[in-house]
Amino acid sequence: MSSLYITEPPAHGKVLLQTTKGDVEIELFSKECPLACRNFIQLCLEGYMQTTSFHRIVPGFCIQAGDPTGTGTGGQSIWDAPFKDEFHARLKYNRRGLLGMANTGKPNDNGSQFFITLAATPELQERNTLFGKVVGNTIYNVDRIGKSELEESDRPRYPTRITGAQVLVNPFDDMVPR
Repeated sequence: MSSLYITEPPAHGKVLLQTTKGDVEIELFSKECPLACRNFIQLCLEGYMQTTSFHRIVPGFCIQAGDPTGTGTGGQSIWDAPFKDEFHARLKYNRRGLLGMANTGKPNDNGSQFFITLAATPELQERNTLFGKVVGNTIYNVDRIGKSELEESDRPRYPTRITGAQVLVNPFDDMVPR
């Protein structure tokens, strides 16, 4: 019997990211991280994510997207300002396929950039808001993105583009495209 138990809370939102390397289905922890989930869903509803690509790949660590400039320095939240970190005791960076908010290393500095882990990343605990998880066989598409050919450092030679973002389950009744 395995000693690994799923202790994370149930997810209450779902988004499908369509990429040039296949779909990525994501479930969101909207009750535990309402700011991050509200921001992510609103950006998806508005077509913002379709202007981005996976601009950063760190093999064995994460893939990162959500910056319309593709440089890793752009993007903003739906509030046009950074928003607070949200940490929850039952959400742990303990495996691949977890969705987190990328930031500049400073607290409460979340915008539009997000990452998906390629392995357990405990060093991100209490530093980056964990707000979702990749589900089903779409994790293999995340792995494909993570194996992209790289140029200098962590830049992919041919970035995987996000071509669509569908909100399949919106846990926020008041949220509609602006």
